[in-house]
Amino acid sequence: MFRFFRSKFYIALVLLLFVLIIGVSGFMLVTGCSFIDAIYMTVITISTVGFEEVVPLDNQGKLFTVFLIIISVFVFAYAISVITEFILSRSALRNIIERRTLKKIRGMENHIIICGFGRNGKEAAEKLHTHNQQFVIIEKNRAVIERYENSEISFVEGNASEDEVLEKAGIHNAKCLITALPSDADNLFVVLSARQINGKLLIISRASHESSYKKLKLAGADNVIMPDKIGGEHMASLVVVPDLVEFIDNLSISGKNTTNVEEIRTEDITPSSKEISLKELDLRKETGCSVIGYKTPDGEYIINPGADLKLVKESKIIVLGRPEQIELLKKKYNL
Repeated sequence: MFRFFRSKFYIALVLLLFVLIIGVSGFMLVTGCSFIDAIYMTVITISTVGFEEVVPLDNQGKLFTVFLIIISVFVFAYAISVITEFILSRSALRNIIERRTLKKIRGMENHIIICGFGRNGKEAAEKLHTHNQQFVIIEKNRAVIERYENSEISFVEGNASEDEVLEKAGIHNAKCLITALPSDADNLFVVLSARQINGKLLIISRASHESSYKKLKLAGADNVIMPDKIGGEHMASLVVVPDLVEFIDNLSISGKNTTNVEEIRTEDITPSSKEISLKELDLRKETGCSVIGYKTPDGEYIINPGADLKLVKESKIIVLGRPEQIELLKKKYNL
């Protein structure tokens, strides 16, 4: 649609330029005036301002002026109609997209809200999309939203620290909020607002300075990530233990050509109301995946758990396997 309007805009601009060229050339030929005087005469004629002519007009000049006024009226009418149509259609289309997005968000449950669609926000969105997670992005920059209007991404325009905007993004039904704004102060306000609205929400915040870490935790953030610090530590590790870091980098949570790591709820892979051990589950034999970690209901992590470990409710296991092994695991347990 916008390409169609763009082509009509170009047509209108070409016609206006054409009228200007005709007017300047005509006045120079008919009246013999200078180039500057011809531009002046053309502009006051086609704009119907009606200032005094800089050169007296004979009958030929008057007829040419009448001709120029007639064609300029039609060209200006066409240009104004194109501009008006564009503004009205753009506004109507924007309202339709916004209503459709809000309706879609109202039907979401256990989705993720991402505040800010900068570098970190885009990375988070791409990773969530890879895992087929529903998410909504809050972004106040209209230019950024328009850039992705034709995609399947759901945007809410506004300031993420405002309660009304968070409610539009479905914060009451969301399971997690990721605030990736460039300013620590803005992230702090978002965390405070979000925690006040939904006390059960998992909140993950970005931070640029170490002094902001404790403030964000006190405000209600469950996790605070410092991208610059993580990046620096990663680069230093590539110097100290390069092979180990490269191996860990290959343990991707997604990708067709890399080893995969997945976390799975024990309720999804064990019989109802029955606690079994890792040895009884025997994922290695059934799917080829290895259990490399266990998270207890209290949040404690056990690395490389023993075969006799009992899998209790509300716990999770972390499994390692090649992509085809992970797919077999998901297929076997309908994950």
